[in-house]
Amino acid sequence: MLFKKKILSSSVALALVGAAIPAYAQDGVLIEEVIVQGGIRGSLTRSMDVKRDSAGVVDAISAEDMGKFPDANLAESLQRITGVSINRQRGEGSQVTVRGFGPEYNLVTLNGRQMPTHSNTSRSFDFGDLASEGIAGVQVYKTGRADVPTGGIGSLINISTTRPLESPGQTASFSAKLVNDTSTREGDEITPEFSGIYSNTFANDTIGIAITATSQTRNNGVNAAETTGWFTNPGDYSGARGVPNDANQVNRSTSDAEFYSIPQQLAYSISEYESKRINGQLVLQWAPTDTITGTLDYIHSELDLDHTMSDMSAWFSNANASSQTSLWNDGEQRSPLMYSETHDNADFAMGVHEMGRKNENSSVGLNLEWQASDRLNIALDYHDSSAETGANTPYGTSSLVTMASFNKVGSTVFYDTELPILSQNLNSGADGADRPLYKNDMIITGSVFSNEAAKMDIEQAKLSGVFELSESTSIDFGVQLTEVSNRFVSSNVQLDNWGGFTQPGELTDILTRSSIAGQFDQVDGGNDPRLHTEYFTTSLEEIISVGEASYTARGADYAAVGDCGTGYCASTDWTVDKRTTEETSSAYIQLNSALEYYDMPVNLQVGLRYEETDVTSAALAPTYDEVFWLGGNEFTMVAAVDENGDPIQAFDDYVGDYSLLLPSIDMDIEVAENVIVRASYSQTATRPSFTDVQGGITVGGTSFKNDGGFANGGNPGLIPIESDNYDVSVEWYYDEGSYLSVGYFEKSVANFIGSSVRKGETLFNLNFPLEGALFNQAVADSGIDPLKYSEVGAYILANYPDNAAIDGDRIYGVDGDPLVTFQITSPANQENASVDGVEINLQHNFGETGFGMIANATFVNADVAYNNMQIDSQFVLNGLSDSANLVAFYDKDGLQARLAYNWRDEFLAGVGQGAGTTTNPTNVEAYGQLDISASYDYSDNLTIFFAGLNVLEETYNVYGRDELQVLQAGQTGARYDIGVRYSFK
Repeated sequence: MLFKKKILSSSVALALVGAAIPAYAQDGVLIEEVIVQGGIRGSLTRSMDVKRDSAGVVDAISAEDMGKFPDANLAESLQRITGVSINRQRGEGSQVTVRGFGPEYNLVTLNGRQMPTHSNTSRSFDFGDLASEGIAGVQVYKTGRADVPTGGIGSLINISTTRPLESPGQTASFSAKLVNDTSTREGDEITPEFSGIYSNTFANDTIGIAITATSQTRNNGVNAAETTGWFTNPGDYSGARGVPNDANQVNRSTSDAEFYSIPQQLAYSISEYESKRINGQLVLQWAPTDTITGTLDYIHSELDLDHTMSDMSAWFSNANASSQTSLWNDGEQRSPLMYSETHDNADFAMGVHEMGRKNENSSVGLNLEWQASDRLNIALDYHDSSAETGANTPYGTSSLVTMASFNKVGSTVFYDTELPILSQNLNSGADGADRPLYKNDMIITGSVFSNEAAKMDIEQAKLSGVFELSESTSIDFGVQLTEVSNRFVSSNVQLDNWGGFTQPGELTDILTRSSIAGQFDQVDGGNDPRLHTEYFTTSLEEIISVGEASYTARGADYAAVGDCGTGYCASTDWTVDKRTTEETSSAYIQLNSALEYYDMPVNLQVGLRYEETDVTSAALAPTYDEVFWLGGNEFTMVAAVDENGDPIQAFDDYVGDYSLLLPSIDMDIEVAENVIVRASYSQTATRPSFTDVQGGITVGGTSFKNDGGFANGGNPGLIPIESDNYDVSVEWYYDEGSYLSVGYFEKSVANFIGSSVRKGETLFNLNFPLEGALFNQAVADSGIDPLKYSEVGAYILANYPDNAAIDGDRIYGVDGDPLVTFQITSPANQENASVDGVEINLQHNFGETGFGMIANATFVNADVAYNNMQIDSQFVLNGLSDSANLVAFYDKDGLQARLAYNWRDEFLAGVGQGAGTTTNPTNVEAYGQLDISASYDYSDNLTIFFAGLNVLEETYNVYGRDELQVLQAGQTGARYDIGVRYSFK
């Protein structure tokens, strides 16, 4: 039947998501009665109705009942939607990719409001920050609309929270559960979670209150093997960061038309995480008259995350090794099946890490809705929201102290299993123990204490309205003002003692002999007999104590000092300070019309949105005035200081501006009973990340190698990425809670942001001791191969101690020496791309049996892809991949059960791996995960529930140009929840 669908589309959708209530026209005639049941089937029916009744392509998830969202994690629920994939952190859903467009291309709103993020780089909301108990539903807008905020060319995702006046009366739900994460080795095996929601209305349902609170503690572990990066060279190259063309290289490429890659560093890391989450929501509503409703809400969330990690690693010297041996696979892009080096007592390194971070999100909002007349509805919405992150320990957001034994004479890595296998040859002095690794050989080497903090504030005001022109036509209109302020600060306290600092034996009393044996039991190769398993661990506090005592005993000065007065803690004396403010004014108008064409209902929505944005960015960055050579091919920059010893820093302002005119048109027609055909066109935009628009140039660390340093900077003059979107779909709603939909979409995207790389640039006029006058003299006098940097450096220190370039064991660059060159990377609008795909979704209930299923898949294509046979920088689209879901469920007689399998094909996660490998790809292997859940209504009030995530204990793999070029191979394990929920009305 024909009814005023578009006039009331927003309110009907929210009603369907938030509560099952009748929808009435303004004259009091019942236009559609929605009767839905609770549980899985009720939730799916409400979500289906949102899809059917919305303009454009919209998918949704609704809560099964108040306080009962389908998953404990919003991202885990979203991955069930056609075309939505998720990124995982620590084994948990974190951010989403929609139709192949990654998190940075999707805008997340909360009750229609743009939300800040605690990330210092992107605008991508982390769903792990928000508990699911107070969520009524989530809507994914895959097509653009004039009345929704701009920011997502992939999608706009709106999270709807509970509103008490939409569910009159008293409702409460409280739950407690125990969580067993099988991945933890050191944390508590069982951790508690508590949540509760209370909603009530008073004074004849004119006053309402809803309170939600959650508390969660969780321990989990992640074990990984990581190759820091791969150096890729043409087959005819044999210089630095390459391999020679000799008899030791089996099946090595020699053609300049082919490439080969060698690893930079291999490490095994054993990580433990403890996360503590607290969420709270308060909603107050008052409807003093039938025409006025006011809503005041406050939302607060905290995540306290502690991460400890120990690792052992082998750094490959490449051309600086005594010899290199390798075995290669076939193909134009060759990867080593085996790579081996011999050394002259090189370092076998181990690291002690601690990372601590606290994220806080707060939002206060006020919404006033006024039915000004029978034909005019006006709403005023305002919110002030913030998100900030920073360290929760004196050691900063990331701390590392390394130690090593300098007795490695050989290291070999095998890439013929899923887990890279490291085999070590250690030449240790004997201390009576029958082991190749000795505590007395260990000394402290370098350390880094990094500290970061970020804060984003969003202040937004919107005045909107709906004017009814006739019973079948209305106009939506509105204006909106938004100010987004983002500040990111950082500092590093780094002691470049990579050649060693303490003496052998000083660490003996604090070391514990450890092993990675059994830590990779889920990964192929984890029990390989070739694997070197032994290493040493200690606590960060203990190794810091030894390091500080050693500095004191020697009377040495720290090269860098943190807030604690030594070099072994973080600093809040920020050396990088980047601030960006965006001010956006926008206005929109949208025509909604319900028509008939040959007795077929037609709904038409045409809109136009205009926006103007001004960008102001100010950046503070350190400057440097000296470079010294400490050993090998490692060089260090010295920060410039004033007469008081304070760092000299530059602070500059940068500006930019742009405007957007974004049209949209959506049409659907019911060509047969319950068969709807949709067609949509829209223009959407995604703003550049804050990292991209922040001005200033920052070097990538104070240490660099013989081929120069790396630096990067932002570009406030960037314009948004814009997309022309076309959608066509057919939907058949053939039974209650059952439907089949097939859709095709195409996106033509312009102004993609790529990397502009400038090589050979000089910064700060730094003189380089390598190939300088003293270096050339030493080579001439000694006859040493100039590529044997360690030997040349040792010769200089031994034979020219009085030279002005020498200070102790450091060799400085002096006037007349070559200048240090940098590779500077900055963003630029430079690329276009076309993406298209097909979405298929089947949702089916098997009559009254209680059984049902969902099967959906998305197939995506693009005209840009990474070219493995190109070494230089290239434009690619990150995150593009096919995805699929298969869900089976049962919901009857108080028993609910669900098996859900989610699969995502391999995808490119980005370009860049480690320092010096900025043009190599980072690919993620295809991943599938099976989750299970079940609940039983023991009584009308009491429910017992159970859930298992990743019950098949799937592992993950990240690789470079070839699957043999492993970047990460790791395991996270399964997680199981069991709990009870008590509800009453």
